[in-house]
Amino acid sequence: MTRIYLDHAATTPARPEVVAAMLPLLGGYNPSSLHAEGRAARAALDDARAIVATVLGAAPREIVFTGGGSEADVLAIAGAARALAQRGRHIVTTAIEHHAVLHATDALERAGWRVTRLPVDARGLVDPAAFAAALTPETTLASVMLANNEIGVIQPVATLAALARAHGAVFHTDAVQAAGWLPLRVDELGVDLLSLSAHKFHGPKGVGVLYVRSGTALEPLIVGGSQEHAMRAGTENVAGIAGFASALALAEAERAEAAPRVEALRDRLQAGILAAIPDVVVNGEGAPRLPGMLSLAFGGATSDALLMRLDLAGIAASAGSACAAGSLEPSHVAAALGLDDAHRFGVLRLSLGRATTAAEVDAVLQCLPALIAGVRTPVSV
Repeated sequence: MTRIYLDHAATTPARPEVVAAMLPLLGGYNPSSLHAEGRAARAALDDARAIVATVLGAAPREIVFTGGGSEADVLAIAGAARALAQRGRHIVTTAIEHHAVLHATDALERAGWRVTRLPVDARGLVDPAAFAAALTPETTLASVMLANNEIGVIQPVATLAALARAHGAVFHTDAVQAAGWLPLRVDELGVDLLSLSAHKFHGPKGVGVLYVRSGTALEPLIVGGSQEHAMRAGTENVAGIAGFASALALAEAERAEAAPRVEALRDRLQAGILAAIPDVVVNGEGAPRLPGMLSLAFGGATSDALLMRLDLAGIAASAGSACAAGSLEPSHVAAALGLDDAHRFGVLRLSLGRATTAAEVDAVLQCLPALIAGVRTPVSV
């Protein structure tokens, strides 16, 4: 049985070109060493940093490599909050952020910071007026994700960042899910901090980036050495970083072609499901969404039962964030959307990728109605 992979929002397989870029460096040397071998490793690291900086429209010195997107998020949130603590201890964020941001702000709240978590509307969008009203003279940091990892809704980050910076607050965006699908030029977004993770755009696992605008105060979380501009100690993963740069460059080069093609397949899948299956809510409908993301809430169904049936049918999907997998409770994103009890337990996330085909979409449409009917709770008469 040929399987169909519709969980690209959780992770993407590394591209052959990315693996090829990494292989010569897997047995490499410490880029902090001064000998010829170390200088060669440093050159590979510098080349990768320059590639990432070019895609973001940043300076190479503003690129900090991390161990993944979660680390980049926590470094941005905790690092900026601690560095700016003398100016104020108020943070503004939203109710639908990735758990890395939510848990980092929770920890800061326990340590004495005040955190405002803004709600979203039924489409999943933050209201810029409510965001502006939440900013105070004590606000030193705001964090709003560029695109949500469960429903794909794209936030008006450039507008929000301008509001925050007008109040003297540092603005961070988690762009992990957006990479490869949306423009990431940091000056156009107006952000001070931006997080990325390689495995979301066909790069290796365990490698991330935090863009840090020059002049932005940041207290390192991992200390012990001066690596990564003294913002993240530890010998760099040169092979993984080279893979990150290769994957990001390829994703950016192909974005103009891939995004509309995948969006058309997503729309085809959505239209087919709505035509064949009753009582379905499209999460994020009416808001701008990532091209490959389709989050649906099926009335009378449960996500776990549906995912097991799909897996047995050869279809890989998810209910939402892989970071919350295994939880029996609806996700915080579903809760923030205000889904009723009939729908919030039946959320399904189908996330398409560059390799998804029309034939795969049609195959899903052929089997999904029967699978949904099989897991729905019968209605008593």
